[in-house]
Amino acid sequence: MIDIEIIGFIAAILTTSAYLPQAFKIWRTKNAESVSLSMYSVMFLGIFLWLVYSIYLKRPSMIFANVITIIIISTIIFLKIKSKKNS
Repeated sequence: MIDIEIIGFIAAILTTSAYLPQAFKIWRTKNAESVSLSMYSVMFLGIFLWLVYSIYLKRPSMIFANVITIIIISTIIFLKIKSKKNS
């Protein structure tokens, strides 16, 4: 029988990695003009609340996914704000 937490970690890796292409593109091109700050801000808040919930439930796969996603989304938000200041 497969441990359900393994499925959670696989899902966490797949869904979290979905943000990486956007972060790499912004980093590479130094252009975040087309990125929606409000969308990523709302996502950040939602993922933060998921993190609180996953800590309460003591679910390692959810905690892992949410921490990594917060780091990636924070990077995108930082690059967007930095890009805005430079233009």
